Amino acid sequence: MLLTGVTGFVGEALLHLILSDVPGLRTSVLVRPKGSTRGADRTAKLLEKPVFADLVEAAGGVEALMRDRVAVVEGDLADVPELPADIDAVVHCAGDVSFDPPVDEGFTTNVIGVRDLLARIDQAREASGKDVHYVHISTAYVAGRRRGSIPEAPVDHDVDLETELAWGLGQRRAVEDRSRGADLLTKERKKAEKEHSRAGLLTAARATEAARKQWVKDELVRIGTERARSLGWTDCYTFTKAMGERVVERWAADSPGSEYSGPRTASIVRPSIIESALEKPHIGWIEGFKMAEPLILAYGRGELPEFPASPDTIVDIVPVDHVVAAIVGVLAHPPRPGEVGYFHVSSGDRNPLTFNTLYSSVRTYFDRHPFTAGDRGAARLPEWRFPGARSVERLLSTSEKAWKVADYAMGHAPRSDRARELARKLHQQGRRLEFLRRYLDLYMEYATAELRFSDKQTMALFDSLSEEDRSTFAFDTSVIDWPHYFIEVHCPAVTAPVRRLDELRALRKRSTSSGLRGVKTAAEGSAAGGAPQVAAFFDMDGTLLSSNVIETYLWVRLRELDGTERLAELSRIASKVPSLVQAERRSRSDFLRGIYREYQGARLADLNAVADDFLTDHVLSRLSPDAVRRIREHRAAGHHTVLITGAIRPLTRPLRPLFDHIEAADLAVDSRGICTGHLASSPLVGESRAAWMRSYAAEHGIDMQASYGYADSHSDLPLLEAIGNPVAVRPDIPLYRHARRAHWDVADWASPTGATRGLDPARR
Repeated sequence: MLLTGVTGFVGEALLHLILSDVPGLRTSVLVRPKGSTRGADRTAKLLEKPVFADLVEAAGGVEALMRDRVAVVEGDLADVPELPADIDAVVHCAGDVSFDPPVDEGFTTNVIGVRDLLARIDQAREASGKDVHYVHISTAYVAGRRRGSIPEAPVDHDVDLETELAWGLGQRRAVEDRSRGADLLTKERKKAEKEHSRAGLLTAARATEAARKQWVKDELVRIGTERARSLGWTDCYTFTKAMGERVVERWAADSPGSEYSGPRTASIVRPSIIESALEKPHIGWIEGFKMAEPLILAYGRGELPEFPASPDTIVDIVPVDHVVAAIVGVLAHPPRPGEVGYFHVSSGDRNPLTFNTLYSSVRTYFDRHPFTAGDRGAARLPEWRFPGARSVERLLSTSEKAWKVADYAMGHAPRSDRARELARKLHQQGRRLEFLRRYLDLYMEYATAELRFSDKQTMALFDSLSEEDRSTFAFDTSVIDWPHYFIEVHCPAVTAPVRRLDELRALRKRSTSSGLRGVKTAAEGSAAGGAPQVAAFFDMDGTLLSSNVIETYLWVRLRELDGTERLAELSRIASKVPSLVQAERRSRSDFLRGIYREYQGARLADLNAVADDFLTDHVLSRLSPDAVRRIREHRAAGHHTVLITGAIRPLTRPLRPLFDHIEAADLAVDSRGICTGHLASSPLVGESRAAWMRSYAAEHGIDMQASYGYADSHSDLPLLEAIGNPVAVRPDIPLYRHARRAHWDVADWASPTGATRGLDPARR
């Protein structure tokens, strides 16, 4: 037998069953290389999983098991290689199982991949002169938007396969062309430049291109979904799977133009929603998240307030061990050549599970074994009332509108701990709404479907087996006790890894006050033996200490003035604040230039003296203790520490002992050492910081991917993106949002206890 999709959930379960209970069958597996890893190595890695441990031990090791029973055919459905000539059967489990693939990808995998595989099977038949039983794993939901009883038979439709295939494959080129139109690009560019203007135009350009690519993907998904529904299917997945079945049916009937004369032998197995094993390989065995798991976990965390189904609607679920047992039964009983055998592996016709039973069972499980919500105890479970799909849609739409208003307001809120905490909660709420929207859109059709998949032919096959085979290859779904399955089997299986992860997160949170991952030593961060060194780049204002360039200017300026003059200077600067704020929103460089004009006429030597004599203690007292500890961790690890700031160089003098290099703004002076009000060179802000860092790293042999960066402002986004270990420190709202989306560390370095906001460090 040749098996495709062995690295997937069903393929892995099928391989395990065959190796366990079909000793006379030698299996070849079609596995594609992944990067530099060969298909054979991927297969060996698969067989090293705990589920295969007993089989591997009995065979004398992975190599022995592969030598005797599992051969590897290196290749991919995108370019199907030549198949072994001695195969008797092919089970095709591989395919795109996403409900919403881009339309061209759905056709490529589920139609072209099937056609190419069948062509290779024909070549193997020519070489061996014997028939090959092809078993095609489809889905019961190829029935689409039909209602009522669904027979085990071809799907009744008159869709022109070749026309739809050509259309689907051509959509990417058409959509890519549309995505480069001026209207869309102008819209996305203006949006990106508004959001990223402080970071830089190249950052905005990258965001524009990312938005264009996302639009292409979303549009291909939307087009595929709409075309599918216009023809009577729920989505692109079921549409392209139905087209794949039509390819199989034509092949089996010996369609004109075939290289091999005579009808072929083919069976189509249609499982419904496949979930964890009832018994084999062990109770509750499951790999990854399937259809129901995200919803079950969300409900257990109190994040799924309702579901768009009627309580009496059937949800057709089947354990994976029933599916693979049925596949083995189908393998052993091929239909007559030229006829296709159809087999539903489902439960809804003879042992229906309703949404109300599913809900009650899952709720019972979490009542007994709740998730904990931090320090607040058990998560509160929503009480579903099943108000109907339209009511759920209205509730979600209203919540999305309210969230958008709150998100807009938060984006314009001033920076504060309170604002950041609200942004964190708003981010969590946004993620929750995105989850609900995605699954409402994906599952609405399935939750409201009124389908009963007849499995008479499947049961006739089961009844024809010997009593011993019915015990070994059990696929009669009428024996399943649904409350027991969910409360004792499925829910414990899907929640176990999540509970372990929650425990690890709690331990990690308790083990560190900063919430940051530890600093690796230079030897750990890079390979030994002349490897590039690691650096840690720090921003200053807002990151190491709670200050800004206006405040630091006043530190220096007010020291020289008496009470009346100080008040006048404060009033003058205050009157400029609105225009300075506007300038900063437009351009950080222009903002800094505007501030540094205030130093015109000052003697640079005097500024250095003021920093040394009066500001050192004050600056050091404003340093965050967490920041100082982090800098010292990097120095102890052998890292090169760099301060990169838009502050003028005199104000960085107190920090010189902490850093190997300080890159600051230099004031231009005349021949007498008097500041002109200009800078000696353009300030390092936004993208210029990242460019300077890359140049500095190249000059000093620094590995940027292994290095660290710490900053607090969205204008520092290029700095953080330039290195491999970015940390957002007490970030503003735009940077906080980006850090969360990018899964960066977010640190909350507190200000030192007792620090004052006084503007006169000399205390005059």
